[in-house]
Amino acid sequence: MTPSATSEAATSEEIKPARRPPKSEPAGDARPAGGGPSGGTGVRRLTAVDVRILEGVAVGTSTVRLAASLYLSRQGIEYRIGLMMRHFQAANRPALISRAHSLGVLSVGAWPPRVLPEFLES
Repeated sequence: MTPSATSEAATSEEIKPARRPPKSEPAGDARPAGGGPSGGTGVRRLTAVDVRILEGVAVGTSTVRLAASLYLSRQGIEYRIGLMMRHFQAANRPALISRAHSLGVLSVGAWPPRVLPEFLES
């Protein structure tokens, strides 16, 4: 092989995308399976602050307004939303609310949506 052929072969191998392992199923703690916390969903109970934040996000309240009404910083609200997004395996806020609805965490058929009492931490 010539030197240029060797470098071309190495270059073409470097350009090939790496093979990705198959995607695994979502973690068992966020899959809809039953109905409530005891129904097999595994959704952990939310603190009172998380409930107010989730309800605020569901209504479309801005981060700044949520922060002011809950006496938290904007970054604190963003942090808690990020934790909930990770827990519910949601990529963004609309997906978080959609996931909460599909898991039965938020009330159905009522406006504004409310977190059901069985998901509230005591």
